[in-house]
This record gives sequence, C-alpha cells and structure tokens, in this order.
Amino acid sequence: MPELRTETMTVNMGPQHPSTHGVLRLVLELAGETVVDTNVTIGYLHTGIEKTAEQKKWQQIIPLVERMDYLGAQSSSLAFCLAVERLLGVEDRMPPRVKDIRVLIAELQRLASHLVGLGTHALEIGAVSVMMYCFRERELLLNINEMLAGFRMFPSYLRIGGLREDLPVGFHDAVNAFLARFPGKLEEYAGLLTKNQIWIKRTKDVGVLSQEETIGYGLVGPIARAVGVNYDVRRAIPYSGYETYEFDVPLQTAGDVYARYLVRLEEMRQSVRICKQAIERIPPRGMFDIQDYRIVPPPKDKVYTEMEALIQHFLVYSQGFTVPQGECYVPIEGPRGEHGFSIVSDGTNRPYRVKLRAPSFYACQSVPRMIVGGMIADVIAVIGSTDVVMGDVDR
Repeated sequence: MPELRTETMTVNMGPQHPSTHGVLRLVLELAGETVVDTNVTIGYLHTGIEKTAEQKKWQQIIPLVERMDYLGAQSSSLAFCLAVERLLGVEDRMPPRVKDIRVLIAELQRLASHLVGLGTHALEIGAVSVMMYCFRERELLLNINEMLAGFRMFPSYLRIGGLREDLPVGFHDAVNAFLARFPGKLEEYAGLLTKNQIWIKRTKDVGVLSQEETIGYGLVGPIARAVGVNYDVRRAIPYSGYETYEFDVPLQTAGDVYARYLVRLEEMRQSVRICKQAIERIPPRGMFDIQDYRIVPPPKDKVYTEMEALIQHFLVYSQGFTVPQGECYVPIEGPRGEHGFSIVSDGTNRPYRVKLRAPSFYACQSVPRMIVGGMIADVIAVIGSTDVVMGDVDR
C-alpha cells in the first residue's frame, strides 16, 4: 500500500483577489483543504495619506481622508471635521441644523457602506442576485450624493465649521423617497438570506471569536457587537446630537459570520430610523455653517463693503486658517466601528500630525484566529464578514 503524503502546501490568496476586499494578501498553509496556518500581509496600497495630509492646509485635507475608508467617505470627513473643530474651540457653536444634516449624511453613508458589504459578501458565498439588489439601492444613495455636492463617492460636502453650501432643491424629496422605498428592499435581502439553508451552513459557526478575544484584538463595530460587546460611539461618546435620537444598538452573542450578518442587517434598520428623525428636523433652508469668516469663506453672493472683509475672504481661500496649538482625538461610529482622528497642531495653517484609528486595520490582525482550523472556502466567508477596506489599512 503506497504511503500517504502528509506535507502541507503554501498558497497565496491575493493581493489581487476579488474576495479579499482590496489588496490584502493571505499566505495560507493548507493540509488538503484545511487551513493550518496563515500570514496576513498588508502594505500593497501604501497611499501615504496621513503624511500627505501634513503638507496640506486644514480644509484641503477633507478630500484626502475621504479616500481612506472609501466606502465610508463622509464618516471619515465628519470625524476629521469634529477633531479640528474641537481644537478650534467652535464645536459648541455649531448650529443644530448643521448637526442634524451631518447625522443624516453619516447614516446614509452607513447604509451605502453596508449595502456594499452585504452585496459583495453574498456574491462571494454564491448569492449573486443579492449583490445586484444591494447595488440597486446604493445607486439611489449615490444619486443623493451627486445632488448634494456633484460627486457620487467622495462628495467632500462636510467642511470644518459646517457644510460646503446649503442643501439643494429637491434634497428632502429624494431622501424621503429613498427612506420610503428602502425598508421593503431590506426585507427582500433578509428574505433571500436569513433562513436560507445554504447561507446558514456557510456562515454559522464559522470564523468564531470569543468576547475576550474580540476585546483583546481591539475590534469594534459590528464584529464586536456580534459577540455581545455593547459599545457604540454614538451611545458611549455622543457627537453631533446623537444623544437626542432614538435608536437601538443591535447585539448578537454567537460571534460568528452569521451573527455579524444579522448585526449589519439590523444596523441598517436602525439607520433608517435615525434618518427619518433627522430629515423631519431639517428645514429646507437655514444656516449651514458657524458663520465665522476666519474659518469658513463668506458666501459667494455676499456684498463686500469693507476692505477688511475682502482681505479676510482672500486669506481664507489662499492661506487657509490657523489652528491653535494642541492635540486631540475624536472618534465617531463609522460603518466598521470606532473611526477616529488623532490630530496635533503646532499653531500653523497645516497640521503637525494626522493619525487615524482605523477599524479595518484591527480586523485584519484577527483574521488568522478566525480562519486557522477551518476550510479554505471559509476564508472567503470570514473576510467578507469583517468588511475590511484596505484604504483604511494602508494609510
């Protein structure tokens, strides 16, 4: 009888693999189809955005930070604006209308991000039609971005000190139409997956993490809440008036791929709930910044009667504004969890240091724990459940 060969095989998965959600490379050691070891390799995107930001004026950084977590672009710009506004000491002067608009935009961004996460995850496991349906609704959200600012994925609509401009005509109608349509479509996705036996067999008891491991890895967002860690920045450290909104923080306890799916599904329901409250509070017209022309450029149609106003207008546009010396860290609850900027100012019109706490980076380090001992097919399910964005990792 011939002797059975027992050596393992090492294979690359990525960095150019459609199921790695970006340029993530996994070096897998396989015994047959079982993963016995893995090495997670990052660094293929190497955007250098954090260092580039240190060479830019404060307002110029917003388009850069939106390209880190490119699926949660306006969550990134919100976190950055809140951090700079804290250093400027103007966060308490923000008009309530601006806060409500920011909350609405952040929650619409969460929906758009989760739709990509759910759609691509379902596609990778084999539910092709779910991705088509998810991207159908995401297009409507991108249309709203285009109406809002002229850009679909990176609107750069949020500004330090407020918003770029007032809401366009028809914005309320477009948002209300989406909010009326979306809950039924969300239940359509759930109807295709939640009780689907193929989906359940591919996701239940796969990629399990304990609560202790989750906390030890520093994991946040849906991954942490899927194992019962009741932490949501919107509740723990409220910002932009979130403490005035009614919503629930979804929790599961199993800590597997299926539990993460259920958490994100419920998060979308809660985001719709928040959006409906926000859009009711927002008048179609009103203040859209703190009206401090040392920080925010005066309106384009402003009539200048004093030379000082003309000079200030020129300085804001050409030289930017200065931020007092100091440092701060301000987190928000992005689509992937706590997403915060640590900023150091040396008192000039450029930051001395910009550093992002990226939830995707922490999620990458937990991947080996979730896939070793499982099948190679489970690797795909696990990566999809982490919802990592490599622009968030290679900054």
